[in-house]
Amino acid sequence: MTKYSMDYSLTEMMCVAAAREVKDGERVFAGAGLPLLASIVAKRTHAPNIQICLESGIVGAEFPDDEIRGKSPLPRFVADPRIFPGAVYQCELLEINGIFLTQRKMDVGFLGGAQVDKYGNLNSTIIGSWDKPKVWLPGSGGAAEIAMFANRVLIIMAPHDKRRFCEKVDCITSPGYLEGPGSREAHGLKWGGPEAVVSTLGILRFDPDTKEMYLAATYKGVTAEQVKENTSWDLKISSNLQEVEPPYEEEVRIIREIDKEGLFTSR
Repeated sequence: MTKYSMDYSLTEMMCVAAAREVKDGERVFAGAGLPLLASIVAKRTHAPNIQICLESGIVGAEFPDDEIRGKSPLPRFVADPRIFPGAVYQCELLEINGIFLTQRKMDVGFLGGAQVDKYGNLNSTIIGSWDKPKVWLPGSGGAAEIAMFANRVLIIMAPHDKRRFCEKVDCITSPGYLEGPGSREAHGLKWGGPEAVVSTLGILRFDPDTKEMYLAATYKGVTAEQVKENTSWDLKISSNLQEVEPPYEEEVRIIREIDKEGLFTSR
């Protein structure tokens, strides 16, 4: 990959940014949508030896191209039959969530939610209070287990605005660093935690001392001020703020081969 693409969408940029966070050889727990697409892109580019796992109980899915029908190899949901070809192991949801995850067999897990706060706590349960809910959301669906037991967590959030990036989430569905330094450990979670947030404006990471989220890199054309204006707390900016490397032509080509209909990349 030597040439940057001149034609890519924001969601394709996010997909590439998320894929680049995956390391070769890792066991990756990913749900449908951008997390799974990013995992497949990672596997077809710089991380061919990762094992992609889904909560429906699939381990080591390969997602080969459908050369006969020419259909997209990208599953639309976690029980889509396209997850089966090439998988090295199939089990039940209880086994993969209750045994694989809790025994810390997952190197990295992808998560998202309706809200994320400065310590990386995620809410996918309720907007508003329990007494006066504004919106009921789907709930954890296994996300809490990923947040607690994966060795590191990558978060994808869209869009990046004050409603989603709030100082304190209405409900902690999936724990990040809870209330800051030492809080996660005090609750028995002596490992893991969120490592990066890929948003529609850039990439945010977590200070190893304060556990607070900070802006590490922005996409081309996005300023740090824009990111601060769309975050509800006083977001810290890295003293070495980077510009995210644009997608390469090869990365965009692979995304479009996998997500032929643009279902998750909004072309």
